Amino acid sequence: MNAKQRKMIYRVMPYTILTLIGICFVLPLLWVLVASIDSNAMQSLKLPTRVTGDNYVEVITSSENQRAFLIGLIMSIGQAVLVVLLALLAAYPLSRYQMKYKKPFMLTILFMTSLPITAVMVPVYQLFLGLKLYDNIFGVILFYVASSMPYGIWMMKNFMDSVPNDLEEAAWVDGASIFTGIRKVVAPLMVPGICTVAIFTFSGSWGNFFVPYILLQSPEKFPASLKLYQFFGQYGMVDYGSLAAFSVLYAIPAIIMYILSQQFMSKGFGLQGGTKG
Repeated sequence: MNAKQRKMIYRVMPYTILTLIGICFVLPLLWVLVASIDSNAMQSLKLPTRVTGDNYVEVITSSENQRAFLIGLIMSIGQAVLVVLLALLAAYPLSRYQMKYKKPFMLTILFMTSLPITAVMVPVYQLFLGLKLYDNIFGVILFYVASSMPYGIWMMKNFMDSVPNDLEEAAWVDGASIFTGIRKVVAPLMVPGICTVAIFTFSGSWGNFFVPYILLQSPEKFPASLKLYQFFGQYGMVDYGSLAAFSVLYAIPAIIMYILSQQFMSKGFGLQGGTKG
């Protein structure tokens, strides 16, 4: 084997490996799309004998599924709104004021962003039982907010650093209070960053299965992420068609968030302030 052939192999090998990995991800997605319109969907990937929309109709018209999607949206949107508001207020003093222990505090926040939820679920479960928040939708939202705050504060602080102080000081000269300056000066300039934090937090809670599985007990309070269980019957029987249709509908909010993220995240991570001369 000469040097030219080795060079060609080294050039082709990464693309070959990436192609194989891509196929491993595409095949399950293809099965979901095909099985959702198959009247006799099975576990194996096959062309449908009869294309039908009955699976989607069955999923959409179910009152339980409608309630599950609504609860999931309430949890995710509620978490995103609260995280944005609280993180914005918490990031303001970290960005604007010089504090003695500011760096250790920010490093602690950075460490908390990497802390796995599974490591704290046992004490959280005991705490929720003691506070009567177990099997409570509002309690799950509070946990979502608490677990997302370190990440939200860290990102919001970095975005706020790019907004110059001069604009805010000019508003103070005109008689604006600190909260007015945040609302009318800082926040409008941080819209891409705020949207980035909101998209990240929404996506995290919408796709979360573990937390509601531990903290919720009543089936009527389950969000859409837990309703996937309803398609697994006794003795290993699974309604694959409805399961695939439910999965496609469940993925729509995540796809919408991904599309929005392409618009806002590039602006958010490149957010730069400006001053008037």
